[in-house]
Amino acid sequence: MVEDTWKVVYKSFKPKEETLREALCALGNGYFTTRGAAEESVAGKYHYPGTYLASGFNRLKTEIAGKWIENEDLVNWPDWTVLKYRHEDGDWIQLSEVEIIGYRQELNLQKGILSRKIRIKDAKGRTSKLVTRRIVCMHNKNLAAIKWEFTPVNWSGNIIVHNGLDGSVINHGVERYRDLNSKHLVVLDTGTMGESGIYLKVRTNQSEIIMAQAAKLLIDGSSVKPIHKEKLPEYIGEEFEVGVAAGKPITIEKIVSIFTSKDNAISEPLMEAKTLVGRTLGFDDLLEKHIAEWKGIWKESDVKLEADNGEDQLVLRLHIFHIFQTYSFNTIGIDAGIPARGLHGEAYRGHIFWDEIFVFPFFNISRPEISKSLLMYRYRRLNEARYAAQEAGFDGAMYPWQSGSNGREESQVIHLNPASGRWLPDHTFLQRHVNATIAYNVWHYFEITGDLEFLSFYGAEMLLEIAKFWASMASFNKEKGRYEILNIVGPDEYHTHYPGSDQPGLNNNAYTNVMAVFCLIHALKTIKKLDKEIAAVLLEQLEIDKSQLKKWEEIIKKMFVPFVGNKKVIEQFEGFDKLEEVDWEKYHAEYGEVLRLDRIMEKEGDDVNRYRAVKQADVLMLFFLFSSDELCDMFGRMGYEFNPKVQIPETIAYYQKITAHGSTLSKVVHSWVYARSRREESWKNFKKALMSDFKDVQGGTTSEGIHLGAMAGSLDLIQRCYTGMDFREDCLFFNPRLPENVQKIQFRIRYRKHWLEIIVTKGKFEIRNRGGWGGQIHITLVKQKVSLKKGETKILEFHHKSTKKKGA
Repeated sequence: MVEDTWKVVYKSFKPKEETLREALCALGNGYFTTRGAAEESVAGKYHYPGTYLASGFNRLKTEIAGKWIENEDLVNWPDWTVLKYRHEDGDWIQLSEVEIIGYRQELNLQKGILSRKIRIKDAKGRTSKLVTRRIVCMHNKNLAAIKWEFTPVNWSGNIIVHNGLDGSVINHGVERYRDLNSKHLVVLDTGTMGESGIYLKVRTNQSEIIMAQAAKLLIDGSSVKPIHKEKLPEYIGEEFEVGVAAGKPITIEKIVSIFTSKDNAISEPLMEAKTLVGRTLGFDDLLEKHIAEWKGIWKESDVKLEADNGEDQLVLRLHIFHIFQTYSFNTIGIDAGIPARGLHGEAYRGHIFWDEIFVFPFFNISRPEISKSLLMYRYRRLNEARYAAQEAGFDGAMYPWQSGSNGREESQVIHLNPASGRWLPDHTFLQRHVNATIAYNVWHYFEITGDLEFLSFYGAEMLLEIAKFWASMASFNKEKGRYEILNIVGPDEYHTHYPGSDQPGLNNNAYTNVMAVFCLIHALKTIKKLDKEIAAVLLEQLEIDKSQLKKWEEIIKKMFVPFVGNKKVIEQFEGFDKLEEVDWEKYHAEYGEVLRLDRIMEKEGDDVNRYRAVKQADVLMLFFLFSSDELCDMFGRMGYEFNPKVQIPETIAYYQKITAHGSTLSKVVHSWVYARSRREESWKNFKKALMSDFKDVQGGTTSEGIHLGAMAGSLDLIQRCYTGMDFREDCLFFNPRLPENVQKIQFRIRYRKHWLEIIVTKGKFEIRNRGGWGGQIHITLVKQKVSLKKGETKILEFHHKSTKKKGA
């Protein structure tokens, strides 16, 4: 049992777990995030300090195997946290070199505070107590602060305190990237401010983003003159001598201000940083405002879960915490996407993938303004997507699989297999289904918010250009009498080519083909939603005429979807069922439940493309994204009979046996698809998805950055899946199916300018309209239709069928 569902607590110092804890205990505000590395730590085997900026990218070239390749990375910016002490006759204190008598590290999710309580004894028997607290201010995105309370227990004397800003950092947090050039920063200026205070100014060496950091130190609330200043080419520091007496605590506060050349409403970053840090009073003043800001976030966004134990509730809150640290109201206007690994490490180089399809549902119902900001990130890169489509020989817009600063394709040309140490070609950029992700997110943002203004001036343009792309990529096969999509890769990245083929790409990935149809259907719907004059102007601007719209209708009716022989199971891609079988018992026995079969087989000289194996949910994504009614409608439009009661369970069973769950997203999807029929199995998968980062189930990947899609996906399972919440036809639908382990779910949402509170228990559903700007809204619980006005509460009953067997 956890002691507090608002606090992540570690009660011992374990060096081998430090990099994982540093990711999980990172603090951020949507503008920048800093890993939870201790102030005295340095990058090495057991620690990796890191600070990452929203959209803070830089490109570098590296020569590998005789070829120059270019990668864009989320930059590790200067370490502002440097703070350490020593006895006047000793070395700088490191926990690995002293006796630890007591240790407690605590991440307070409710207040956004990372703290440590440490009691140590040095070689001379001197015992000291140190209590540290750190915040990255949510109320002011440019500020962060640290406060120490230091108490000598059994001795008196002097200590030396060192305050520093380190610009010598490089990107070194992911082992498989270490052969690549990683020095992104050029130090422009370092110096001191008046009697006490330091600053550092750097610039990225390609993107030319400037960052300035300014810091001041307060001892017992006052400025103190340093005894020594350390100025190196890439580092600035100052040292203070402080007298201490046994049993009497002293306080040391470090206040830091960070600005960049990308900020709005500034003159010059260094001037702004110096000014703000000079105006800031101290840690306690910042803390009060910071806590108040987090209180507002939690009031609207907390998800309360009564289930197995308090750990479930704690980890759900940890996920909410990290989502808002990565993207918050502070991020709006920065022109940033949402990195798959957050701003918590350097894995995936900080790029934006399709993982946002798992994140949008949370923001859509809690902070739709953030959803809109994320969609604007995509809109601003529409011209680059148009150019990419044109270069590839297609119409419309082709968004990149990996996006970064300007929207070009950032996927690597080659990648390193850490299992074998070999560099291999990378064809995952062929995942064109990212286009469908963006279209899906545009439409569902509109469905939930009713934001017709956004749809009219931004969303519709993206939807129509994506529809043009799919229409141009779909080719007519006369033998099949259907349209097909060739030379692509689906969500399951194990398969990038056919066995024996030297050409990348697969034909007719079922998920991609169905999603293309979704895009075409909703592009046509969008035209009808718009004002007639706006629609006419937009169609003319995009050169879409009636013949093209007619072709879209034809593709919808004749899109090919592959099925396994019995026509009941949807085939992952054409020819998948003919691949060889895997000896699953062998691999599970040797490597455990979660498998990266692609890396394992390549190391063994084999190729996963030969086998009927799935890294993560691919076809099953269709059951994750769409209700059975929606699937019946789409398959019916395509001219296929679709019996959800038969085909959905048979398709799930087919893929369940051959899925390696090599992605943290996989357990989210498997939990979702079992939620209606096998709730016990759903709950097991939910728990694995929930704990994937907290317990680092992939064995070391979380330390390189949290998995934001899985974090948001676990929340989505509670909020939408288990409550059966859906948004369609201008109505809010609920059809609850609580797992036996769940007693109660409670959370708040925003829907069509209304603030709603939802409480679901077994057999009882309560919805409160807490206010808003809209008129009445329509709610359907199972088949009960009600209207809800501002201030109203409705309590409804529904049939809850237990899935437990008698005597269980």
